[in-house]
Amino acid sequence: MIKVNQLLFIALLGIVSCKQEKKVANDVKVVENLVANKTYAEIAIKEGGEWQGKKYVGDNFTFKNIEYLKAPDSLTDHSYYIRYEGPGWESSKVGYRLYFDWRNAIDIFGKKVDTMVLSKVGLDNYDSYHENSPWGQDILKVGKSLGIGSYGRFDGDKNVVHFKEVDSTTAQIHNTSVGSGVTINYYGWEALEKKIDLKSEISIAPDSRMTKAVLTPSKEGEGLSTGIVKFDGIEPIGKEGENGWAYLATYGEQTLVPDDLGMVIFYKIDQVEKVTESEFDHLVVFKPTAKPITYHFAAAWEQEKDGIKTKEEFISYLDATLFDLK
Repeated sequence: MIKVNQLLFIALLGIVSCKQEKKVANDVKVVENLVANKTYAEIAIKEGGEWQGKKYVGDNFTFKNIEYLKAPDSLTDHSYYIRYEGPGWESSKVGYRLYFDWRNAIDIFGKKVDTMVLSKVGLDNYDSYHENSPWGQDILKVGKSLGIGSYGRFDGDKNVVHFKEVDSTTAQIHNTSVGSGVTINYYGWEALEKKIDLKSEISIAPDSRMTKAVLTPSKEGEGLSTGIVKFDGIEPIGKEGENGWAYLATYGEQTLVPDDLGMVIFYKIDQVEKVTESEFDHLVVFKPTAKPITYHFAAAWEQEKDGIKTKEEFISYLDATLFDLK
């Protein structure tokens, strides 16, 4: 009888040990996944409310992350339907968001940590990310500009046409082992008396400040541009490399904190018609084409963990990155 009991005890001990081993293995796997997750992209919509005109209202709403979204016809600025107003993407160094409405500007989430934070941003219905927090905050005042790296149509004078006249807009999120981002399709975008479709592929790689953007227009059109928001007293910095790339950048006190921020666009020289300015933006204006246009943009905040603290460090980063582009 004793031997039987001993055998039963040993068997039970083995089962418990196996369960513990499985639990440990699962826990380790979860930790490894978290450590490996160095980029992230998302778009989240509100549920539990209803549309009242151009606003989505409700008392018991929740947010739901989705992979694909077609913009509702009622969507405009401050509709309170999409968490932090559009898709977001991040690396261990910085985060960005695009306003998924007629403004179509790109904003910056400055990060003090090197972990992924976007899934926890704006859960209180938009307010907290404008305030200083342990992870960081929204740091850029976009206003009527393109923000950083967004796109519009420059009229050749002082105006950039955003996306007030568009038939429909869709966003597709992607997260892979090599990076994260969003693909946005604009159908029937009317600007400067021309109607086109535009595909925008935006992505970020692990441990990088840079977002890669690829714009593909359905037909040639004048004035397709990207840019950086202008601030009084901040002069643009530019340089051309021998590898066919160049940059347009700014550095200085240009955050909501306020403190120092560097912003840059790297572009292919042979794709660009001119570098100029509009009322609200420093602009890179592309040559008319129906072929893909590739550029990169980046932000470097002085409070970033182990980040760039001075203008001299920022220019060193610009020059090193320019040299490496292909």
